[in-house]
Amino acid sequence: MREIDIKKMNELHGLLREIEYIKYTLNGLIYWDKITMMPKGGIYYRSEVMAHFGEELYKKFSSAKLHKLVDYFEKNYGDDKKISSMIRRIKRNYIYVNQIPKKVYKEYISHISISEAAWQEAKEKDDFTIFAPYLEKIVDYFKKFAEYWGYKNDPYDALIEYYEDGVTTEILDKLIPDLKKFAIETLEKIKNLDEKEKVEQEFSLEKQRKLSENILKIIGFDFNYGRLDVSEHPTVLANSPQDVRLVTTFSKNNIFKGIYNTLHIGGKGLYEQDIDTNLLGTLLGEVSTFALEDGEAKIYESIIGKDKNFCKLLLEKIKEIFPNEYKDITSEDIYKKVNQIQPSLIRIDADELTSILHIIIRYEIERDLINNRIKVKDLPEIWKEKYREYLKIEPSGDSDGVLQDIHWAAGYFGYFPSYLLSGIYSGQIVAAMNRDLKNITERIDEENLKEIHKWLKENIHRHGAVYTPKELIMNISNEGINSTYYIEYLRKKYIELYKI
Repeated sequence: MREIDIKKMNELHGLLREIEYIKYTLNGLIYWDKITMMPKGGIYYRSEVMAHFGEELYKKFSSAKLHKLVDYFEKNYGDDKKISSMIRRIKRNYIYVNQIPKKVYKEYISHISISEAAWQEAKEKDDFTIFAPYLEKIVDYFKKFAEYWGYKNDPYDALIEYYEDGVTTEILDKLIPDLKKFAIETLEKIKNLDEKEKVEQEFSLEKQRKLSENILKIIGFDFNYGRLDVSEHPTVLANSPQDVRLVTTFSKNNIFKGIYNTLHIGGKGLYEQDIDTNLLGTLLGEVSTFALEDGEAKIYESIIGKDKNFCKLLLEKIKEIFPNEYKDITSEDIYKKVNQIQPSLIRIDADELTSILHIIIRYEIERDLINNRIKVKDLPEIWKEKYREYLKIEPSGDSDGVLQDIHWAAGYFGYFPSYLLSGIYSGQIVAAMNRDLKNITERIDEENLKEIHKWLKENIHRHGAVYTPKELIMNISNEGINSTYYIEYLRKKYIELYKI
């Protein structure tokens, strides 16, 4: 690169670092504090602060200097993989931000910060009507965003592509029938389900937190560069690869809820921590896509976390913290329990099979909302109807029904389809890893967990957003994205467990 171009590149890196500072502050630190530490009364001023930073981010992406530098490097260095990926990432960011009028974007950021508090109150009081006016406004915003961003066939495509570049309703509508058919047919074959183990006692939340920290350590999460907190909904908030905040949730009567929430966010946290710090200042020091990050979560929560050998390791860790409560439980008991197929009202508590149907329900509702086929006020009943049809169960109220997810309140419209893709990614990634490491997931212990983490770091995590999921999958498997591996993983597991 010529000296003048090195100077231009340094200018571009400087602008991108300023953008990253704001993004990490707004989406990481300020948001983390809001959901873990902030007193309830602080919400309205905090919404002003978040709106301010949102406006500053808007200004940064609107910079004529930034656009000029992007155009220059796209024209002269478009064949360089890292530079072309950086340009792709920048353009995706500023196209999505700049096509929304500045006033609308600022109002949206302010509304979202208030909406989450309304959602939490509504959930606590089991009353959707508290949140409904806020959700109506959020849906209206996203209808506008779809028009600003543009789409070919379906306005919902514009929202999906915000999270997964190149994915549309046309593609999903080809994937969903097979997944839906597999889930419903397999569920019908599983008869006479044993009642889940019930432990008639309360588990100290503080001890559960210690157990979660121990589990995170054995999968490789580094507490020198991360921490674990508790809130209403599990999530991961990265301020950089060197500052990754995990947020989990526990149940006082169900120890496994906290364990598997933690394994889920732990898989995401490893991805965030493993990203090459040299990618900071390029917008590539982030996960490639939300679906790929959630695929990493599924690997640790389900493919590894619900494996027979991992259950042996898990029981050892449980007995260290709860020696009396689980003294008569075997690892085989845990294996059967955590792989139990049982329709559940709550998505994040669902087993691997029925979670497919939970996600499809949300996909169908979101698509219908954006296409004006249903109204917000009717959501509680629509939700109940779909759960009766697909899972043969019905919510008793709004809290375990339409209000259970934070996604809509937080502005994540179009995100749920990523969960379908994440399952496909997880199955294909693990298949490639088992090929390279001689079926290592059949031999899980603490040492092999280190090897698994090492392989994932080398082949997936360290690259950040340099490669798209499609490129990463091709790099590790020499084929395109293929759902066969995920379906076969599930089929094999349930044939063994239920003899179907």
